[in-house]
Amino acid sequence: MISTNDFHTGLTIELDGEVYQVVDFQHSKSGRGSAFVRTKLKNMEEGYVINKTFRANAKVERAHVDKREMQYLYWDDSGYVFMDTERYDQITLSKEQMGDKINYIKENMNIHILMYEGRALDIDLPTFVELKVEHTPPGIKGDTVSGGTKTATLETGLKVKVPLFINEGDVLKIDTRNDEYIERVENN
Repeated sequence: MISTNDFHTGLTIELDGEVYQVVDFQHSKSGRGSAFVRTKLKNMEEGYVINKTFRANAKVERAHVDKREMQYLYWDDSGYVFMDTERYDQITLSKEQMGDKINYIKENMNIHILMYEGRALDIDLPTFVELKVEHTPPGIKGDTVSGGTKTATLETGLKVKVPLFINEGDVLKIDTRNDEYIERVENN
């Protein structure tokens, strides 16, 4: 059990048999009443966010979430299949569980899966990934780093804004937090 006074961003708790992650919290004290904690909690399995208010010093169950390194194998009608790199067992995550995160994952890529009591909850993306440009309008001689931008479609289907000098076949470093181009890694 953990006190609501010990909440911090990223903490995982269990409420009504569901696992939630604390996205935001605020301790408040009204003029007459007792203190309370307002929170935004993300359901780790379904992905929706709820607002919940707790009394100060209320006790909630802490959810101990494990990270397991797994390799993304393939996609089929049942979902996205991952293999545990230590035990070689496989799990399947649904399209709903993956959401937009699939735009950053390539086949055979190792990724961390968040597990709770043997259930896969979510994936923990690396901050940066390297993806190849599949399609972009051609660059024009004289385009510089300080010039404008154009849209590039990457090998996973993700579309990002890139500088004008980027060409098809280039490998780019992309920030998974905001879909931003960071740098060109190699030029084929």
